[in-house]
Amino acid sequence: MHDASFAADPQALYDQVRAHAPAGPVELAPGTDATLVVGHEMALRVLQNTELFARDARRWKALNEGRIGMDNPMLPMMAYRPNCLFTDGAVHLRLRKAVTDSLARLNITRVRRDVEPIADYLLDQFSERGRADLLNDYAKLLPLLLFNKLFGCPADIGDTLTTSMSAIFDGKDALRANEDLTACLMELIALKRRQPGDDVTSWLIQHPAGLTDEELKDQLVMLMGAGVEPERNLIGNALLLMLSGAGGRQSGMMIEEALDHVLWNETPIANYATHYPVQDVDLGGHVVEANTPVVISFAGANADPALAEARRAHSKGAHLAWGAGPHACPAKDPATVIATTAIERLLNALPDLALAVPREELQWRPGPFHRALVTLPATFSPSPATRMAAALQNRAPMAGAEQPRVVAPSAPMRQESGRKRGFWSSFLDVFRV
Repeated sequence: MHDASFAADPQALYDQVRAHAPAGPVELAPGTDATLVVGHEMALRVLQNTELFARDARRWKALNEGRIGMDNPMLPMMAYRPNCLFTDGAVHLRLRKAVTDSLARLNITRVRRDVEPIADYLLDQFSERGRADLLNDYAKLLPLLLFNKLFGCPADIGDTLTTSMSAIFDGKDALRANEDLTACLMELIALKRRQPGDDVTSWLIQHPAGLTDEELKDQLVMLMGAGVEPERNLIGNALLLMLSGAGGRQSGMMIEEALDHVLWNETPIANYATHYPVQDVDLGGHVVEANTPVVISFAGANADPALAEARRAHSKGAHLAWGAGPHACPAKDPATVIATTAIERLLNALPDLALAVPREELQWRPGPFHRALVTLPATFSPSPATRMAAALQNRAPMAGAEQPRVVAPSAPMRQESGRKRGFWSSFLDVFRV
């Protein structure tokens, strides 16, 4: 599951496993073995049975026995962290309640309001060029900047957060990036303890669960990781569908239809939700040893022939793109609104947007967990970078609020010290008063 052939055609592997049983052996990375569940019914059985299948990666037998090295590329995604994804029982309930209660305070109107100016800002960075990589210039950056807003990040912390998360996702100096990420999040937590705001970080701090700084940091890392990578793939894969001949703009496909098609057929996080059986277990003819990783293939389960009718009807209650059971994604509605708003803003601003290369020439990023494009090059008629100013001018003023001074958007600039400023600093400049 780690080579280019899998990235190009993952369904071939899912079909190969399914031919023998609803689950079977795979190699996530060289020397990293796991069981992949591709049957829909079996996936639900694993996801919902918390007594037989644990999420705590400290059970991982091969890691405990030293057969998995500390430099293994799967560790950042699979090693234990004290957050909602890797805990069970009462600990999981306590941490998840803090997260779900905090996310519940993000109403849909606020999410859309926060996405729109970020989308406009990013559009203004490339609209005059007549060409762009819609993945790396837009779909990747939008959720990163949005989480800076939702977390309540000041300029310097937000720049570090954006840079470090990008490096981790891209596999560039991940150790240093993880250190930078940890440091900036601890700085953010200390700031919000002193000066709470109307943001997710402050709400987590104020929650009755009483999370420690370390717990807060790990929940924020989890929220960022679980939000950014899936979101950029959801936006990117939906844009690919809408801009290609596969039933996109030419046929009048609605954004919501495109997103649902992607969740079924190009699932943004295709394989994850690693479980560890507490005893040897038979998964429909494939016996899994206790404390070995069992990975759920959301994409494989969605393609299960048993779901043929539900897939034809695009029944939203049947696909597993959002997971299932006690660890199901708690941010399905905000994630959908973010993607819808981002795509809507882009298509409205660039009505003649088109793929710059044939769909068949696009490459998919290797890796066992995601379904992600490498790039998404597009062309369009150049247009002046004026959307940010228009967005601010059209925004209804809050009672008693001083109106922001519009500063022309620009690419990241250099501070007087010579350190390059990031996108978040430049974005905030647009709103300074």
